[in-house]
This record gives sequence, C-alpha cells and structure tokens, in this order.
Amino acid sequence: MSNVQEQFPLIAAIDLGSNSFHMVLARVDQGEIRILERLGEKVQLAAGLDERRHLTEEAMQRGLDCLARFAQLIHGLPQGAVRIVGTNALRVARNRNLFIRRAEALLGHPVEVVAGIEEARLIYLGVSHTFPDMNGNRLVADIGGGSTEFVIGQRFEPLTQESLQMGCVSFTKQFFADGRISTARYAEAYTAARLELMSIETGLRRHGWQEAVGASGTIRAIGQVIQAAQRGNGEVNAEGLDWLKRRLLKLDSVEQIDFEGLKPDRRPIFPAGLAILEAIFDALGLQHMTHSEGALREGVLYDLIGRHSHEDVRERTLSALMERYHVDQEQAERVKTKALSALEQVAGAWKLDQDWHRELLGWAARVHEVGLDIAHYHYHKHGAYLIEHSDLAGFSRQDQLHLALLVRGHRRNIPLDKFQEADGDTDTLVRLCILLRFAILFHHIRGTQEMPRVRLEAGERHLDLHFPEGWLAANPLTRADFAQEADWLKRIEYRLSVH
Repeated sequence: MSNVQEQFPLIAAIDLGSNSFHMVLARVDQGEIRILERLGEKVQLAAGLDERRHLTEEAMQRGLDCLARFAQLIHGLPQGAVRIVGTNALRVARNRNLFIRRAEALLGHPVEVVAGIEEARLIYLGVSHTFPDMNGNRLVADIGGGSTEFVIGQRFEPLTQESLQMGCVSFTKQFFADGRISTARYAEAYTAARLELMSIETGLRRHGWQEAVGASGTIRAIGQVIQAAQRGNGEVNAEGLDWLKRRLLKLDSVEQIDFEGLKPDRRPIFPAGLAILEAIFDALGLQHMTHSEGALREGVLYDLIGRHSHEDVRERTLSALMERYHVDQEQAERVKTKALSALEQVAGAWKLDQDWHRELLGWAARVHEVGLDIAHYHYHKHGAYLIEHSDLAGFSRQDQLHLALLVRGHRRNIPLDKFQEADGDTDTLVRLCILLRFAILFHHIRGTQEMPRVRLEAGERHLDLHFPEGWLAANPLTRADFAQEADWLKRIEYRLSVH
C-alpha cells in the first residue's frame, strides 16, 4: 500500500448521481483512507431527462457548474488518482456522451458510466469499509435519484447485488410532478415501488441478514426527521415511518413540508423517497435500518487503491469469466504475453503508451476465446455479446464495450462501423485490435514450442513484421495465416507487410 501512497499522495472520487453530485478528496495512510474534504450539491440531473430520454441543456449546465467547483480541488492530481462515476441518469440518457465530453474537458479525468450492479458493488464496498465489522450477513440499500441498489454481503464480499429502476427524483417526476401531495398519489408511488421489489424480494430474503443499513441521503434525511421527533436515534424504524407518513398525508403540497431536521432542498423529493422506503420496509419485513456515511464515493476510493495494490477486482472478474466458459488458460497467457510485447515495440509510433491501452489489450487477450464455449461458428461474436452484456464487477460500461469490440474484431473481418460508433478513439481501438490479431495468429499452433522473435515496425496505417530469415518458408501455415491477414487489414485500409 505504501506504493500507492508514494504514487498518489492524494486521491479523489466524484459520484455523478441522478439527484446529487458528490466528491471526496482523501489521503491514503497505512492502507486506510483519510477523508480531507467532502463536497455535495443537489443537481437533480434525472429531473432534466425529457420524454425522449435526452438531458436538457439546463440540466447539463447545472451539472457542469457544480463540476467547475469540484475541478478546483482536483487540479493537478495525476491520471489514475481520480475516478469519476456516473449512475442511473447517465445510464439512461441518450445524449450522455455530450455531457461526458464536456465534463471531462472541465475535470481533466475520464468519466465512467457504471451499470446498476457495479454501482451496488461499489456502494457495498464503501459501507463495509466505513461500518463496524460484524458476523453474518449485512443488507445494504441505497435509494438514489433514478435507481435503488440492494446488496447482501459478508464483511467486504458482496453475496448478491440488485438494481431497480426506482428513485426519488424519477418517482417525483412520475407521481408528484406539480408538488401536490395526496393519499392517492402516495399510494400509487408506494404500489409502483412494491411492484419493482417483487422481482427481488424472495431472493434477498432467501439469503437473510442480521443487519440492515441505508446508504443514501434519502434514508439519512428520513432518519433525521424521526430523530428530531424523538421517535428514534437517527435510525429509520417502522413505527417512525408510519408516524411520518401520517404527518405527510395531512399536507397538500411539498411547499408545506416543514419537518424539523429536514433540509429545505430535500422537500420536493421527500414524498417519493418516503414511499420507496416504506415499500422496502414492507417488502423485506424490516423493523430497523441504520445509516452509513460511507457509500458509492467511498467505495470508489477503496476500489481505486485496490487497483494500484494488486487487489484489482477486474482481474478476479476476468479469471471467473474464463473459468465459467472453460477458456484455455495457457493459450490465453501465451497470446497476452505476445500481444503486450508487440505493443511495446509500436507504442511510440501508434500512440499506445497509456496504462489503459496495455490493460485493455491484456484483458482482451485473456478472454478472446470465451465464445468457444457457446459454439465454434462465429465464436468471436458470441464472446463479444457475453462480454458486453454480462455484469462484470469492476468494469465500467465503456470498458466492457471496448473489450467486447476487441473480442468481436479478433478474427475474420474487423467491423470498422462498430468501432466508429463506440465512444472512444477509433484509431486507438483498431490498432489494439490489430496487435491482438497478430498475437493470436502467431500462436495459431497451440503449444509451448520455441517461437521466433519477430520485429514490428509501425507507420500511420501500416505494420511491418520481420521474421528470422527462412522461418516463414519452413512454417507455411503461419505464412498463409499472415497472407490472409493482409487481405483482412486491407479492407480497413491498413497495410500489413511480412518479411
């Protein structure tokens, strides 16, 4: 861990939530995170989603104004020291890339959009590192602006993770858009939440838990109102929830909400949050739920230092994927070693010198054959589908898409149109794919036999391979493979020369 301290004295995480944007700045000290600064603002990004699921310019500007303030605190931090994650509003927004590009320009660090299950894992990580250790299972629930995550785990390991499409901002838009409160509207919101919960409640109950923890502003706010009324000590309890609901339903609009302990900016989304939490208590048979300050952003920080301390969850995820689909581990390792050595030779000429280039190529080499377990015919397409659509812990959606593209393009035709549609540098992804293809062809004949050293020279749109004199003539299959490869690359206007 001292390595991390030397490399990154300061680290930061930014959570682009559907309701609020949060940031934490921290120092790593003896493997523990010391929080130096916390910032949070209500941005309500999800409230700016129109009927076409586009973020309005006004909503994006609210977010960017907030990020401009965050940017001052992380100015000068090196790449790798800051991790920025977007959640449900950015998952569903069709024009998210427009916002992401503008956010990245402001912050100087990449923005990842994480899937709901990955969000749940990171939330659990944040809770488990900031909550006292315990024996048995812990249930964690997080009501966000656009989605609600549930995790049951033991100590630092999640056992099951779920993400539902219900949140305090999206439910406010759906059931309390004009700010009016009524028993009928509240009942509709509660029923909608119960219907969402039906798909997961049996599975969660089957695992069981000894403790229930809430990890969101909504749950904290409800606990504070119950505490201010002297009906609890900051936790949420069933009796307090029932009392609070009765008080709320005596009001006609959110403007009349004036509960002691509730911040004014929470009032508009309070009825929706209360309906969701009541539904959770009823569906899961809860009586008490304590609150944790640690949540998504703290989880992101711990995940970040894990990546730099040989505890990268992504490596475990890929190992599990390879095992599940019976990948030939020795062949995968041979291809990975060759691909990375090829990368070293052309990194300068092809501008492939960033850490993520090496990571992505190494990952793709390890999993390029996962589709073989489905069928040999079109196995590269099966593999790409599995990688893009599986829940892969530790990976952002963009990571998975890029990885799926390399697997999709590792044999036969390279689908240039799909590479161009991806949010990323097309040339970079294509060049990584070419290096992966080279390594796979080089080890077409599986085994540990002695292989020659090959020198690679790269230009703007060409790659020259220099084999030892006479070797290709003595190995006609490899020579035929690379002759065919030259034809495939010609289709995307790259020239391959083999000497």
